[in-house]
Amino acid sequence: MLPAYRHICKFLRSRGMNVLSWHVADPDLGGKEAKMSEQEIYDRDISLIKNSDCLIAEVTVPSIGVGYEICRAAGAGMPVLCVHRPEANVSAMLLGNPGKNMRVEQYTGHEHLENIISEFVAFIG
Repeated sequence: MLPAYRHICKFLRSRGMNVLSWHVADPDLGGKEAKMSEQEIYDRDISLIKNSDCLIAEVTVPSIGVGYEICRAAGAGMPVLCVHRPEANVSAMLLGNPGKNMRVEQYTGHEHLENIISEFVAFIG
């Protein structure tokens, strides 16, 4: 999913948006995080959420950590966009969330993904 993460980050930056979690698109993320304590990772990620206006999560590959981050952001009333490929087995907890600040969208390619993100960003203002 690294290519999708990289594309999302580059697309947002190309539109002048500040991407706080650029590290997710780093091909050596695992190596860098291996040098960090669990507390350092938690503190970094919670700080990123607290300093963000919205959260965009690529959820094609399930992640307990990303699910936790989505829950924290949604619980704080932050707008959340979850995007996924058609073959994904997306959690019912995301798909069934009736919250006004939560959107879950399937995308089929880069152009479609960019359209979804652009609509989301325009909606949250």
